[in-house]
Amino acid sequence: MRICVLASGSKGNCTFIEGENTRILIDAGLTKAEIENRLKIIGIDPNSIDSILVTHEHNDHIKGLGAFSRAHNCKIFAHPDTWAAMQEKVGTLDTSKRIGIYGNDFVINELTISSFDLSHDSAHCLGFSVYEDKKKFSIATDLGFIDDNIIKQLADSSLVVLESNHDITRLMQNPHYPILLKKRILSKRGHLNNKDSAEAVLKMLGYGIRGLIAGHLSEENNTPELVLKTLKNTVANQGGDLAKELYVDIAKQHHVGNIYRIKS
Repeated sequence: MRICVLASGSKGNCTFIEGENTRILIDAGLTKAEIENRLKIIGIDPNSIDSILVTHEHNDHIKGLGAFSRAHNCKIFAHPDTWAAMQEKVGTLDTSKRIGIYGNDFVINELTISSFDLSHDSAHCLGFSVYEDKKKFSIATDLGFIDDNIIKQLADSSLVVLESNHDITRLMQNPHYPILLKKRILSKRGHLNNKDSAEAVLKMLGYGIRGLIAGHLSEENNTPELVLKTLKNTVANQGGDLAKELYVDIAKQHHVGNIYRIKS
């Protein structure tokens, strides 16, 4: 299984996943042309994408969804509430390409997909785990809080993309953000802060994860350095050494991320 985060952040989200015979995207929050460009950068023909999984209907996750699907004949998997909320944005689609996610595991060729609920201010927000044999990749972004049920969903993943959206102090001191927006981000239906994300990672170290990509960083209220510092300090406070226990990367907004290969 190969994974590449093509974009992550408030300006657009898209993740590429490749199994032995199948290529899918999670979200399509860039323009059609930009998704095509970033796929080509990593040597992927956009026409080879089989399906797109949708986390939720916010524009930074579905901006290019309809146009890309129509151009490349992709199936789209989304929760029924998400379908209802994004219908006008996505436009007309062949009914055979519109597939609902109802909480049960489903299969796309050799890939098995498990979805789980996340708390976010959308019609319905999902995280995903993708399995190929014993290989597992998981992604959870756009969540106001994380609990043990979500951590267990992420357990045993070789690689996890987990939101680390903002530093609380930096957000609260940001003069460009009105108080209502700050309250929305900090709420249980907002975005995960660095501290809560790091504490979740600490718990996941006991559940067998081997690699972490911190995702959906705010460009105004966070930095990669703050994310890494919080992670290191959180693990160190429990007597651990992050560098020895976990590989950590930071997802990018404006550039294609690293390509990872998960082996059995």
